[in-house]
Amino acid sequence: MSHGKVRAEKICLNCGSPVPERYCPVCGQENVEPRQSAWHLVMHFFSDITHFDGKFFITVKDLFRRPGFLSKEYRAGRRASYLDPIRMYIFTSAFFFIIFFSMVDVGNMHLGSGADNIHTATDSERHKQIEMAELRALSNAEDAKDSAVIRRAFALAGNGRTNVLPDSLRKDGITLMGNDEDYRTIGQYDSAQHTLPAGKRDSWIKKILKRKGIEMNEKYKGDKGSLIKEWTNIFLHNFPKLLFLSLPLFALLLKLLYVRRKQFYYVDHGIFAVHLYIFSFLVLLIYILLKKIETLSGWHWMTWPEIFVLLFSPWYYYRAMRIFYGQGRVKTLLKYFLLFCASFLVQLFLLVIFFIFSIFEL
Repeated sequence: MSHGKVRAEKICLNCGSPVPERYCPVCGQENVEPRQSAWHLVMHFFSDITHFDGKFFITVKDLFRRPGFLSKEYRAGRRASYLDPIRMYIFTSAFFFIIFFSMVDVGNMHLGSGADNIHTATDSERHKQIEMAELRALSNAEDAKDSAVIRRAFALAGNGRTNVLPDSLRKDGITLMGNDEDYRTIGQYDSAQHTLPAGKRDSWIKKILKRKGIEMNEKYKGDKGSLIKEWTNIFLHNFPKLLFLSLPLFALLLKLLYVRRKQFYYVDHGIFAVHLYIFSFLVLLIYILLKKIETLSGWHWMTWPEIFVLLFSPWYYYRAMRIFYGQGRVKTLLKYFLLFCASFLVQLFLLVIFFIFSIFEL
């Protein structure tokens, strides 16, 4: 609460309404002197921080100990004692992904430090492809001069310089990005398409895909390791958007499952979904921290609390549905199973969409 001096004038500086007490009854602004000391700003800052922290920890405690309770309290209008669910979702999701991207190696996709598995695997695969292509090309060589040229070209290709491969070798299907055409630039592909009759040209979808494949081949020069690493990074950084977009769809699934419960509006389902997402962020954060502790310390017994966290989550979702919607065990279990299946399909659909968009961001 502010400790500023109350103004003698009983007119709100914000909206101009009469202010009989300390706060304006119309807009809620405090009727205090607008000029504040530096000490007042410092005290106001710490007051807001402690007020937020107090509400946050109370909300987290009731969120874990009493599944579905916060959603029932919000629906009943008892909201002042708890952090607003939307604000809490934004805070917990931001905090979770900050920790996630700082602790998880998105290039190697495992906790902690270790060998660069992706680069090792892809480099090995790439060199194997080059060796096989070299053998095929040497078998078709006519003399020692051709063999020398072929060996020199493939030696440079092994160092990542795929642009030195002769056109004759490219036409034999030797490309490192797996294109089914020998076009090295988008201009070549477009020119070839213009020479074809209208009925034999690629469809607009195929054109988009082939142009993107040629663009990726030009950009990464056959380096699949860099391609996979950059795509993984883009996809994971788009994951918060995917979860945010899935929220209203998850609430819609709940609305369809409980369509006969007329007392529950779509917003009620949305608040319940938000609380479930907040719980999921916190549980995943706990699991990642436990996994990190196990990796750094070598304590294999940490597997047991990790298993407990994973098994606790399904029970929590079921219990939250039963308490919030107030239905029996059998109905709740059936709807829980249907919700799990439907939400899995929705998430899979969104993953495919974001997968495609992530490729086009490369």
